[in-house]
Amino acid sequence: MAARRSEQALVDEWRAILALHARTLCELDRALRGHGLGASDFEVLDILAEGAAEDGGAAYRVQELACRVHLSQSALSRLVARLERDGLVRRGMCGEDRRGVRVELTDGGRARHAEAKPLQRAVLSRMLIGPRG
Repeated sequence: MAARRSEQALVDEWRAILALHARTLCELDRALRGHGLGASDFEVLDILAEGAAEDGGAAYRVQELACRVHLSQSALSRLVARLERDGLVRRGMCGEDRRGVRVELTDGGRARHAEAKPLQRAVLSRMLIGPRG
């Protein structure tokens, strides 16, 4: 009986995590819409901005981004193509591997990220810290 309760507690906790993730993603999408971004769009810009801050102009391979934003490579390729059409990122050939594609922020992408970042962080704070605090 105790094992069954323990198993149910584990399942309940997993479902609570999934529900929190879904609610947070919806809130992010709703909040970022005013900046012309979705949650995944912002996440790509945020990763690129962090990389640029660390080494002054980072470009990531699409495969590296896919691992960090938890999208399939094809979904990420479509997202990056849309961000490129919007002038927020630029794609180029990878110097080490001609088959690879690197992605970097444009000045417009840096500006859009800077505008949306406080809002995104506020939503994360409200959704992830607020309920527990």
